[in-house]
Amino acid sequence: MYVLWRVIVKELLQIRRDRRMIPVIFVSPVVMIVVFGFAVNTDVTDVPMVLVDQDRSVASRDLVTRFVRSGYFEVTGAEERAEDVDRWLVTSRAQLGLVIAPGFGSALASGRTAALQVIVDGSDAASANVALGYAGALAQAFAAEAQAARLRSGAGEAPFRQPGQIDLQPRVLYNPDLKSRWFYVPAVLAMVLMVMTMLLSAMGVVREKEVGTMEQLIVTPIRPWQLIVGKLAPFALIGVVQVFLITAVAVLGFRVPLRGSFPLLLGLTLLFLLVTLGVGLLVSTLVQNQQQAMMAAAFLAMIPMVYLSGLIFPIENMPRAIQLVTYAIPLRYYAEIIRGVFLRGSGMSVLWPEAIALLAMGLGFLGVAALRFRKRLD
Repeated sequence: MYVLWRVIVKELLQIRRDRRMIPVIFVSPVVMIVVFGFAVNTDVTDVPMVLVDQDRSVASRDLVTRFVRSGYFEVTGAEERAEDVDRWLVTSRAQLGLVIAPGFGSALASGRTAALQVIVDGSDAASANVALGYAGALAQAFAAEAQAARLRSGAGEAPFRQPGQIDLQPRVLYNPDLKSRWFYVPAVLAMVLMVMTMLLSAMGVVREKEVGTMEQLIVTPIRPWQLIVGKLAPFALIGVVQVFLITAVAVLGFRVPLRGSFPLLLGLTLLFLLVTLGVGLLVSTLVQNQQQAMMAAAFLAMIPMVYLSGLIFPIENMPRAIQLVTYAIPLRYYAEIIRGVFLRGSGMSVLWPEAIALLAMGLGFLGVAALRFRKRLD
């Protein structure tokens, strides 16, 4: 037992001497539980909604008010025609379109069936299902209250008068059958690329330090930029191969549609690889061994990216402060790219803001990492 105790003490002392591990061990869990406690939320609230009110009656305004006051929906814009809803959904400015047909108020007041259409973005199948359920419940509750008001006023006392109903016509775009597989399978591409390229690049450089070959590279007539490119290029090639492999499995194996351009997907993926390789290289300049590299890359970069990117949990459900933080998460922009290309068939005219954001972040991370790496070599 004494020998065992001395080994335990030795390991504890080793951890204490490794000051860079202390924040990872004790601070990271606290930060993660605070941030993820707000970010990880499967409830669907504040769904961005574009309104098409073709009736413009008191009843239609009351219906919109009910939708907004429920807390489930938030009006982000208005259009005159139902055909214009699509451009809001394809650019992710809205997730749902509420179309109130002409004569909605008069039909409801006279006991006839009032037409109401809900157009929803089905690329997020789980959120779309919940949003449709909320919309249906709100519409029927509104119809029931309208009928109760008619009865109280005496307008519906005659036995031949039928209660007014709302005919809710759902229309799902991009994923008509609301298959959750279409939502999650493309996300695997982002997960694999991030894990493989970020971890491999971080651990690959640190491994050189541990085995002592970094010193040998330093004394060779090789320039710092050549060493950086030489270390990162193989991992970038691995990422490109993974794009082909995962896309083939998603399309051929799981029947996920690829409605957009594959060359565009590949080109924008290269911008995302700039970010992951830059972060991996930056991590390698901050740690001393592979264990530190793996933990730093996982807990400080990959896990926050996954939870705060909208890849799994909708950003709209997060508190406003956390939503602002997500704009600094590169995976947020790549998640929009892969679902835009796969499910919506989006082109560069739609995805250019995400492309610019990834390019700026990639150059920023690579620049800072290269400066630190060069300083280490010098």
